Amino acid sequence: MKESVKLIANNKKAYHDYFIEETYEAGIALHGTEVKSLRMGKCSIKESFIRVEQGEVYIYGMHISPYEKGNIFNKDPLRVKKLLLHRGEINKITGRIAVKGYTLVPLRVYFKGSLAKVEIGLAKGKKLYDKRQDIAKKDQRREAERDFKVKNLY
Repeated sequence: MKESVKLIANNKKAYHDYFIEETYEAGIALHGTEVKSLRMGKCSIKESFIRVEQGEVYIYGMHISPYEKGNIFNKDPLRVKKLLLHRGEINKITGRIAVKGYTLVPLRVYFKGSLAKVEIGLAKGKKLYDKRQDIAKKDQRREAERDFKVKNLY
């Protein structure tokens, strides 16, 4: 039986700014009203980043809007949230981050079944010329698709 996956937030900028080498799926430690707000799709990970501190993984800058009916139970929208990973995964990530140029970036937030998950990527930063090459490839592909569409109309 396959679990349903409902996408909440996507970080397209991460794919533009980084080479994503490995991805990991992590749970998020949330409070009740944050989960309700996530279910309504009120989340942003554009400016967020991930750090490993004292053997635990945290996400900073992940904005979860306050739940409208939550009143006093609402938490700070930008509070630091703990990510839930296995110890072996954390050790592997820590070893890879020690290599110069690697960082952790959040790629997407989604519900897998009833659990809130975040997909994090082990990434290496792109240089300006790499970004230009990607843009050129995208333009070339778009032009080829346009030509193909025009040829098929006649």
